[in-house]
Amino acid sequence: MKKLDILFIGFMLFSMFFGAGNLIFPPFLGAQSGTSFWLAMTGFILTGVGLPFAVLLAVSLVKGGVQTIGNRVHPLFSTIFMVVIYLCIGPFLAIPRNANVAYEMGVKSYLPGQSHSSLFLFIFTVVFFLLVYLVSLNPSKMEKYMGRWITPVLLIAMVVLCAAGFFKLHAPIQQPAEAYQSGALFKGFIQGYSTMDALASLAFGIVILTSISQKGIDDRKQLSRYTLKAAIIAGILLSFVYISLGKIGAKMAAGHSYHNGTELLSDASVLLLGQGGKALLGFIFTLACFTTVVGLTTACGQYFSKLIPKASYKQIISAVTLVGFFLSNLGLDQILKVSVPFLVTAYPLTIVLVALTFFSKYFRNKRKVYGSAILFTGIFALIDGIFAFGLTLGPLQEAWKSLPLSKYGLEWIIPAIAGTLFGILISAYDKKDASEDEKDSTMAEKKSS
Repeated sequence: MKKLDILFIGFMLFSMFFGAGNLIFPPFLGAQSGTSFWLAMTGFILTGVGLPFAVLLAVSLVKGGVQTIGNRVHPLFSTIFMVVIYLCIGPFLAIPRNANVAYEMGVKSYLPGQSHSSLFLFIFTVVFFLLVYLVSLNPSKMEKYMGRWITPVLLIAMVVLCAAGFFKLHAPIQQPAEAYQSGALFKGFIQGYSTMDALASLAFGIVILTSISQKGIDDRKQLSRYTLKAAIIAGILLSFVYISLGKIGAKMAAGHSYHNGTELLSDASVLLLGQGGKALLGFIFTLACFTTVVGLTTACGQYFSKLIPKASYKQIISAVTLVGFFLSNLGLDQILKVSVPFLVTAYPLTIVLVALTFFSKYFRNKRKVYGSAILFTGIFALIDGIFAFGLTLGPLQEAWKSLPLSKYGLEWIIPAIAGTLFGILISAYDKKDASEDEKDSTMAEKKSS
């Protein structure tokens, strides 16, 4: 592959990841963390950049990708887990969230009043999803559309906004808000969940591997190497944007109180560049959200058309865009209410699956290790999700607060480790628990005989 091809695939990957959450959360984190900015931002980058690309690398290393990784727990778990992930990062959650944020920042702020807001949202989403559908029709052209054309424009717009912030904002950094006065690293780590990029990586892996394969690369090691190179390019760009937006947020916090990153960025853009800054910010949000929705729509199309052979790629993306369109018209607040409990439940399972994939050679992919680790993690992650949804479980909720790392939202880590060790122990004494590699070789011997 040519270096320029890798660069453009890296650009395409950046544009797919860079959506609504990637713009909203870093500046608000900067405003809240204050003098603890670097600790909080380090945690945010670990889950907002490091984890998504660890997922991509894990997917590229395993033949069969995410489905094979999930099969190591159980084929049924693999299918259910991936269908839920694709539906949530696709038409049921991430896609309508991005479409709504694009409308809120790109159109709504220019409307003369709120009386016809739902009508304008309807018109905007009709145009938005029609364009998404047209671009998603041909996934082989995604590198050209998003890597060579859209991403450079998006990056130039971001550089203009961030450069204005560096030169014009000189307010001293404030003390951190109460939530960041202790454990800022862990708080930033949890905030990185909100980008949903690690979950999106499970879907984007197919898109990236397809783009690389179209360049004539089919060797597994080469696929992994080029995936890693593209991920490094995208990761550097994302980290630069996160740190820049975070610094703008930290400096804007002096003498102001903001409820979210959208409000903060709106004020910053007008302060830095006047009404032109407001237009620039709306353009950035709309373009960033559009590229992410295209990436998610394409990924859903490729996954479900393979899962359901009778459904064509075109039929799947038609369904995805239609569902995304209808749910987008429910409004942003309703969508965001569902996102936090889902993320709190899904992220620990994803992290554990990826970690086990990288260390699988030490326990030879034994199914009991995967199953035990996911079971222990899943119980704690599910209860945490129930709490995040606002439900109470009486005495259990009080007991929950005394668990190690619970104040950081990471109480699932010790159960995950315990589950892994327990799985290693029982698999060592269970001769029937063959590794996936051993099963493959046994099947090959039977066929040859």
